[in-house]
Amino acid sequence: MKALVVERLAPDFAGCAVRDVPTPTPGPGEVLVRIRAASVNFPDLLMTRGEYQLKPDLPFTPGLDFAGEAAALGEGVTGLEIGAAVVGGARTGAFAQYIAVPARALKPKPARLSFAEAASYGAAYLTARVALARRANLQPGEWVLVHGAAGGVGLAAVDLAKAMGAKVIAASASDDKLAEVSRLYAPDAVVNVTGGFRDRVKEITGGRGVDVVYDPVGGEVFDESLRCLAFDGRLLVVGFASGRIPTVSANIPLIKGISVMGVRAGEYGRQFPDRGAEDQVAVWTMAEAGTVRPHVHAELPLERWREAFELLAQRRVIGKAVVIF
Repeated sequence: MKALVVERLAPDFAGCAVRDVPTPTPGPGEVLVRIRAASVNFPDLLMTRGEYQLKPDLPFTPGLDFAGEAAALGEGVTGLEIGAAVVGGARTGAFAQYIAVPARALKPKPARLSFAEAASYGAAYLTARVALARRANLQPGEWVLVHGAAGGVGLAAVDLAKAMGAKVIAASASDDKLAEVSRLYAPDAVVNVTGGFRDRVKEITGGRGVDVVYDPVGGEVFDESLRCLAFDGRLLVVGFASGRIPTVSANIPLIKGISVMGVRAGEYGRQFPDRGAEDQVAVWTMAEAGTVRPHVHAELPLERWREAFELLAQRRVIGKAVVIF
């Protein structure tokens, strides 16, 4: 089978290449999935450089979220037919024509979603769910400021926060991206963060500030976001796409009565398996019902994987870039 393989850790994806590799055989309790689509996530980019928390042994195939069809069943697998459309997640391995994963890692593909949409859904919306519902306990009517609103995890947060009844401010450094976010998901307000955004956020919220900040950007965005929070506000640390990991002086949370919360959806589910299972059910139930819907920016074949990766690396994507097979 064809697969994207990371053969050495290097900048600019220089250590990656499409190779012919053996097709995996499903072991007991596993399913071999013929992948139809796999979305590009920021951890995929970091892993090609060895800059993510997970550091697989070389060589490895990156890829977290995928959708496809069951191609073979390992011993003991029941309740799934060959050819069934499924979605799943793995820590690596999705940028390949086939992947073998435990049957418990798979779910039926929602009929409302295409393969590309289904592959774009899992990690982004689960992150938004854990962040907004579990960590921030977001309530209907509260104001939430979503940074990086045009990216995969940011757009999912805009979509989910709206579905939860919150009032959403979508933030980005691009007016064109904000116009597209407005067209797709109709946030209550938009803010271009270029040159500062605190005054605009205060104006939108009647001077009080927001209840929740969803921040996958870090750096200066984090610094200014601290000053956008209302008393008892919650700042969600989702990532550091800007490159700088910020710090906070303890007197700021003390004076403002705010909380700074880390969000790692996968680890949250591993630490709290029952809650993790509930979150999985919740996000896929919403997908089935059409309550939320991911946006696919581009669908590119495996031989154009670099273009898909660059769309994300250069922040030219609105929603998700997807590799299709």
